[in-house]
Amino acid sequence: MNLSLYIAKRYLFSKKRTNLINIISAISVAGMAIGTMGLIIGLSGFNGFDNLIKSLFSSFDADLKITLAEGKSFDARSHEFIDLRNSTDILFFSEVVEDNALLRYNNRQVLATIKGVSDNYAQMTGLDTMVIEGKFELQDGERQYAVMGQGVSYFLSAGLNLIDPINIYVPQKGRRSGLSIEGSFNQGSIYPSGIFSVQQELDTKYVLVPISFAREIFEMGEKANSVELKLRDGADTKKVQEAVARKLGSRFIVKTRYQQHDYLYKTMQGEKYAVYLILILILIIASFNIVGSLTMLIIDKKEDIAILQSMGADRHLIRNIFLFEGWSVSLLGAIIGTCLGVALCQAQISYGFVKLQGGGSFIIDAYPMKIISLDILLVFCSVVLIGFLAAWLPVKHLSGKFFQENSE
Repeated sequence: MNLSLYIAKRYLFSKKRTNLINIISAISVAGMAIGTMGLIIGLSGFNGFDNLIKSLFSSFDADLKITLAEGKSFDARSHEFIDLRNSTDILFFSEVVEDNALLRYNNRQVLATIKGVSDNYAQMTGLDTMVIEGKFELQDGERQYAVMGQGVSYFLSAGLNLIDPINIYVPQKGRRSGLSIEGSFNQGSIYPSGIFSVQQELDTKYVLVPISFAREIFEMGEKANSVELKLRDGADTKKVQEAVARKLGSRFIVKTRYQQHDYLYKTMQGEKYAVYLILILILIIASFNIVGSLTMLIIDKKEDIAILQSMGADRHLIRNIFLFEGWSVSLLGAIIGTCLGVALCQAQISYGFVKLQGGGSFIIDAYPMKIISLDILLVFCSVVLIGFLAAWLPVKHLSGKFFQENSE
């Protein structure tokens, strides 16, 4: 075993002449362990919420969405799109008509986004699994239905057992505003068949209707505002996206599920690493205990330094002893903190003992967690590096100073 490492290990676990050094060393280990544990729990919590939101949006958004780079509507029955329908990588192809409208029920009204979708939309997204009341049904023979977000339902005070339908008003194209609603607006009436709950932003915004209903009320003819695609299992989303973009050309924009909410995901990642930096700063402050304990240890072992020097130890050996001593404190704290952090995260994943406040009004009852190995490695390396720097500073100055004093 390396001599300096062996002596450092003896110093770490042996009782010092001054009991305060043992206490400060224990506090140093505890501080590094708690900081490491906090970092792992914090990052895993953000990973859990990130994974939850992605899973929620995946229930509403398709794998790929095609829109115009300029303009609002296009013919999705051109030869380029016919080729897409026949692609082996594409499982479902759905035309979408989407625009804002005024919804009214009794004396209540709300602005919402009407989204006209094909019959296979539930198979594309899995939105039917997010229906909390009723069922996901857009058409039953000649009868057409709407599936609305929970927020829209709340603002309209409209449930599923309605006597009167929900009225939808859309300004007529190319028509100036008149004195009567009937003369200036296209009007449609529809009954809801279900209410979905995905995420507040979506729940207060969207009402899904059959695409034929949306085309009629928005005067779209056979055109669409976008095309949504569901890929086959195992298909490479990035490669399919690039292939579709090349086929359609610069007139169209092809976005993945995550690019459709790019701002939200970037914000969440920014918050995650902001928390990481804040906790690292706290960990740096905690590492000052290592500086204090090493300083006192070097002073306490002044006689040992003289003995080692008389036995032929050079400056490098003496520095390594105390450097390994300080590094061992941070390493021990990192190992303990990592084990505790991973164990607590796994316990939360398995048992969910830390509950969300709100009395079961959320989609989940407990705080979500997701352990990512790369985050664990990042935290461990960060803690070890901070510990090394915290040990190197006092060792560099004090050991050299006492070495020179003893030389004299």
